[in-house]
This record gives sequence, structure tokens and C-alpha cells, in this order.
Amino acid sequence: MKISEKNNDIIITDQPDFELSHIFDCGQCFRFNAGCDGSYTGTAFGHTVRISKRGNEIILHSVTYSEFDSVWRRFLDLDRDYGKIKAELTSSGDPVMIDAVKYGGGIRILNQDLWETMISFIISASNNIPRIKKIIEQLCRSFGEAHIYEGKTYYSFPSPQRIAELSLEDLSVIRAGFRDKYILQCARDTASGKIDLVRIKSLPTPAAKKELMSIYGIGNKVSDCILLFGLSRRDAFPVDVWIKRIMEYCYFNGRPQSIKTISDFAESKFGALGGMAQQYLFFYARERKIGI
Repeated sequence: MKISEKNNDIIITDQPDFELSHIFDCGQCFRFNAGCDGSYTGTAFGHTVRISKRGNEIILHSVTYSEFDSVWRRFLDLDRDYGKIKAELTSSGDPVMIDAVKYGGGIRILNQDLWETMISFIISASNNIPRIKKIIEQLCRSFGEAHIYEGKTYYSFPSPQRIAELSLEDLSVIRAGFRDKYILQCARDTASGKIDLVRIKSLPTPAAKKELMSIYGIGNKVSDCILLFGLSRRDAFPVDVWIKRIMEYCYFNGRPQSIKTISDFAESKFGALGGMAQQYLFFYARERKIGI
């Protein structure tokens, strides 16, 4: 990977395994949106960036090297060798994984803010991606801090302290329905220190999962999403209704299986790369309408 700075842009070359639509349309984050020119613009950690691709160049527009190095380099997981990961996932000759990796070969798993990930995936429960994005955008517009990027106003994700000040009536503006009470309680418990984000980050994966599942509104699937996307635990394999159907279709000849059976199968088959495998499978199956 080569990095240069030109005209207030960061230009990255020689970085394989990076496709914008694969990264931002695979269901892992909800604050990046495609522009008519094929670029994606989004906000993370209080900063906004527009990213485009031109041939072998990945361009982060209107970003200083300091901001790139402190925020976007890790967020985009640029220092991880995805070629090695894909080779390991396909080394067994599994035809399903070979096709999935080939189809979604530009996926990278983003390293997102833990607090934002917790609330985002609480909102995701029994929801669809367009509506999740709309609720999160309204949450940020209503209660986040505004900043200007390329002449437009964007909003940071509101802190737990900011949300903790609200009432359920205040929060109803985001139209999250039954999830309002989960969001508010999570914010209040985090602001008070009852939920200790630093401590959760320090725990091994099984203990972190147990801690997350003790939080009001967080169940098995949401805890695994938080582990994978907010805590960078690449062994986590979230199983929702879609992954369940995909796994049944691809690995169990369409026969119904319990979530535990699928989770145990994924752990045995994919091991420490379970989260990577899940993202390749999800993107591949959704785009190809497999198991739907």
C-alpha cells in the first residue's frame, strides 16, 4: 500500500481487495451513502469523508494526512492482508466459500466505534437496512453535533451523555418504535458507568458477549454484530434470519436448523475467521438472492 497527499486528498495505491460497494453495502454500517458518481460519503468518529475509486487509486477527498492516519486508516482496516484471509477461507476447496469470496472480494470489515455500533444494532433488530439508516440519520440530525464538510452539514453520532438527558417523548422523533426504550436505557447505563465500554473492550470474546447480552435490548444476534463490528472480534459469526436461511441453503441442503447448530457449524468450519466468512456469505447471498 502506498499513500500520498495531493490537493487536500489522500490517495492510496497498491491496495487490493477494496471495493466501495462491497464494503458499504454489506450491512455492517449504516452511515455511508452512495453518490451518483459512485463515491461514498459517511461519518465516523465525528469526522466525515467522501471516498472514491479511480482505477488503482482509492481517494479520500478533503482529508489531511493527520486525519487519515488517526481515523480512517484503522476504520477502513487498511493494514490487514485480506488476500491471506481469502486464501485461508478457500483453502479447503469449499465451493460455496470460493464463490462468495470471488463475488464479494472487495469487502473489508470496518473498525467502528463501540458505542455507535451498540446503538446502531439495537436499532437494527427486526428492521431493514433502509429504515435503519433513516432512524440513525434522524438520531444524529436531532441530537448530534453539526460540522461542515465540502460545504455541506453533517452530524456526529450523539454521545451516551447527550441521549441520557432525553425522555422517551424526546426520542420519539427518530421513529424507532419499541427500540426507543432500549436506546434510552443503554445511554443512561453507559453515561452512569453501569455499562463500562472500556472494560467490555478488555474482555475475551465469550465474556464480552455475556456482558453485552446482559444489556437491556441486546440479544444473541445483536451481541455478535457488536463483537464483530464494534470490538473487532473477527471470530464472531452473527446469525439472523437471513444468515440462517443462507446457511441452510448452502450447507444443509435447505433443511431447517437451529441457530445453535448453525453457530456451532460456523465455529467449527471457519474458526477465527467466522466474521469474515459471514460477511462474504451475506453479501454474496443477498446480491444473488440465494436462500430468499
